[in-house]
Amino acid sequence: MKFTINRNLFIENLNNVMRAISSRATIPILGGIKLTLTETELLLTGSDTDISIELRIPVTEDLTVESTGTIVLPARFFSEIIKKLPGKSFSLEVKDSFQTQIISENSEFTINGLDANNYPRLPEIPDETSFTISGKTFREIINETQFAVATQESRLVLTGVHFTFSPEKIHAVATDSHRLSGRAISLDKGPQTKTDLIIPGKNLQELSYIIGEGDPEIKVSPGDSQVLFEIGNILFYSRLLEGSYPDTERLIPTESTTSVEFDLAELSSALDRASLLTHAGRNNVVDLTMDTEKQTVKLSGESAEIGNVEEDVGFKKLEGKNLKISFNPDYLRDALRASVTDSVIMQFTQPLRPFTVNPTKKEIDFVQLITPVRTF
Repeated sequence: MKFTINRNLFIENLNNVMRAISSRATIPILGGIKLTLTETELLLTGSDTDISIELRIPVTEDLTVESTGTIVLPARFFSEIIKKLPGKSFSLEVKDSFQTQIISENSEFTINGLDANNYPRLPEIPDETSFTISGKTFREIINETQFAVATQESRLVLTGVHFTFSPEKIHAVATDSHRLSGRAISLDKGPQTKTDLIIPGKNLQELSYIIGEGDPEIKVSPGDSQVLFEIGNILFYSRLLEGSYPDTERLIPTESTTSVEFDLAELSSALDRASLLTHAGRNNVVDLTMDTEKQTVKLSGESAEIGNVEEDVGFKKLEGKNLKISFNPDYLRDALRASVTDSVIMQFTQPLRPFTVNPTKKEIDFVQLITPVRTF
């Protein structure tokens, strides 16, 4: 196996594959990156069993092939070597006993590779149920839900985002049982049949980075235990979580007794100031007190060690009953960060019942739910 390739082109693709490689791989060979060279393309493969990424670099003037073959190289060392090479291009040749020589200008490395036949095979996912979706839409829905997944694995199914794809729309919901984020976006052409997938949150985070800021078309192919996303020359495989996702629709209140509309930036700034003290305390709780008669909204918090904070928060509209509610400010801050409008409507029922954060535009199907904290 021998080829010469433009170094910047290789690094750009290598960085994407490295997202699938864990430094704590339980199977030693998965600490490596697999290179497969044919007459027409170079395939780079990385996997940690949770996600797998395969990337195709076609033969062009930037990639010339002298002989085909396959090898697995230690990913971290190989990556660092390529990034520090001096030249614009480098050549790689696999010699006897999987020894691999890398040459660029006056720099030469020889590293030990592994037999690629021992590298786990990627799953074969049928094409029949595949469909396409806008990369911008999918990245948007990931960023608006993924932050609310559970980080503890006591309920494994909650560490994922529950996606429902239908011909007309995509609906995603995530909850860690303390908060919830649910988003639906209309599709021009979704799958012909309804498809349910629970995808681990951390895998979606990696997928979001790979989609990037553009709007590439994504081909989605659901399998039994894995789902494949095809983005240009990148194949991204993610395992699926098994089990039944809880019925979250029943958790969302259908009516409210108190409603307040805030400017997003103003409320975020007030929360940041209140959190300066509450983060120093054991409980990290803020109080929101709404007086509809006096038309005031106060945000307050305290730390026994540091002191307390109280602030009148500006608002656009306040109606309903007087209410005081306590909650974790980080949950609301995350909800505001994911918001898609410049102002939000927060709706409350009782001091110990969950409240919602909604966009001001009714046509946007996006609801976030936060469970209050009992302070007495």
